[in-house]
Amino acid sequence: MILYDKLIRDKIPEIINSKGKNYAIRIAGDLEYKDMLRKKLLEEAEEFQDGPCREELADVLEVFYAILQAEGYTLDEVECARQKKADERGAFNKKIILEKVY
Repeated sequence: MILYDKLIRDKIPEIINSKGKNYAIRIAGDLEYKDMLRKKLLEEAEEFQDGPCREELADVLEVFYAILQAEGYTLDEVECARQKKADERGAFNKKIILEKVY
């Protein structure tokens, strides 16, 4: 038996079942779901850092979309906030590394 206590994709129980294995799940409440999404975002970001590839980045994006929905944001709202911040503070295109401030 392996204990997980983590948010999983919707079809994972079906996949486990198709392998003839038993499992235990529960449905998170809204607050727990939001907390688990934040943890999942960090988990997926770490997986991307450890093995950068399209699939790992897609996992980060999937969690991002789930967070949008859970928090009641639209993609347009977040894009507008991103653009405003980029206009005011810049983006990351110039690859600048801050080493020190004197």
